[in-house]
Amino acid sequence: MPAAAADQTAYLPPYPGPAQEAAAEQTAYLPPYPGQAQQPAAPEGWFRDEAQAPAPAPAPVQDWSPDDQGAGMPAAAAEQTAYLPPYPGPAEQSAPAEETAWGHPAVAGGLPPAPAAERDEAAAEQTAYLPPQAAATPAPAEDGAEPVEVTAWSPPTLAGNTLRAVDPAQARAEGRSPIIDPGPQSAILTAALGLLLAVAAALGQYALLVPLIALQALTAAGWFRLNGMWPARQGIALAFAGAVVADVAVLAVDPTYGPGAIVGTLGAWVLLTLVLQLRSHADPDERMYGLMASVASAALAIICAGYLAAGSAAVTVGAAAVAVAVFARALPLPTAPSVGVSLAAAAGAGVAVGGLTSVGVGGALIGLVCGVCALIGLRVAAYDYPSKFVHMTAGVALPLAAAAPAVYLIGRVVG
Repeated sequence: MPAAAADQTAYLPPYPGPAQEAAAEQTAYLPPYPGQAQQPAAPEGWFRDEAQAPAPAPAPVQDWSPDDQGAGMPAAAAEQTAYLPPYPGPAEQSAPAEETAWGHPAVAGGLPPAPAAERDEAAAEQTAYLPPQAAATPAPAEDGAEPVEVTAWSPPTLAGNTLRAVDPAQARAEGRSPIIDPGPQSAILTAALGLLLAVAAALGQYALLVPLIALQALTAAGWFRLNGMWPARQGIALAFAGAVVADVAVLAVDPTYGPGAIVGTLGAWVLLTLVLQLRSHADPDERMYGLMASVASAALAIICAGYLAAGSAAVTVGAAAVAVAVFARALPLPTAPSVGVSLAAAAGAGVAVGGLTSVGVGGALIGLVCGVCALIGLRVAAYDYPSKFVHMTAGVALPLAAAAPAVYLIGRVVG
């Protein structure tokens, strides 16, 4: 071939064969490969048997990451593929988008997915009548969805929370009474603690100090929990410290000045509680609630020291009467007969135990008055949907704490 013809056809692309034509048909609509310029198609009928130009070496395959797409890409290829949608991966090609859009098999069958508001309303209807104090229970999952946990927190209890309504307003709307009596378990504990006080009083003041400290601790903790304040470690510690100081003051002075030591300790602790509450940075309402609860708790715990100031015989009669009255009140009887039986049992216990001591027949009066105080303490511990923890603390301590002033006063009158 002449050199001029060779020069004219030197840069023409080689004639495509059958295999190349098939490959071109399969890749005709694919975007150009990045990094490789698009080759012009060879016109039909053009061929040459002369020396062909060497085929260009294949461009190295580059690993394009999502962060650097377009970096280093030729401008022509980038412009041609700028507005194309992202190429789906193998995992996305295997499953249709319609079947995986909502994760619900009904979508694959052609049904539209339910709106989010309707799904929330359906879930709310399923859980509308569940009790609010239910523990964290996984709701039944539908169609492979992850289980949804319904979490609600209840106050700390010793043996469950079956007696407490978390929402008192809802309970009142349903007609339920806010008064829940402590029950036989706390009555047994109160009777046991009362008998310990009665026996320890016969042994002496220092023997009486052991069950008395336990009574004061239960009073301080139970009163705060009864008022819905938990945890209140500082208030409980403050009230218990006042009770211990009152005990020490009564033991340190002459028995004649025992009531003065109790009143003086109570006044000092009220002033101390007021100063501490004024230094608090809480809201005014919270400071007022904390002040009232702290003062009442300290007063009840300090008043329990009246058992130390009273005579041993009066303490024995009064503690025994409280134990019998609380136990009789826990019997399964109607309210009016139960109160009558409880007071009669307290007076009878006063007569029986008074006959064994120097009190004599006057023990009936001590027993009756202590029985009334015990019922008042039980009523206070049963108010406003108390929890089991309240029943095991305030329900045990308040009957004995309320009877302490009566033991001292009636004991002085009778003795």
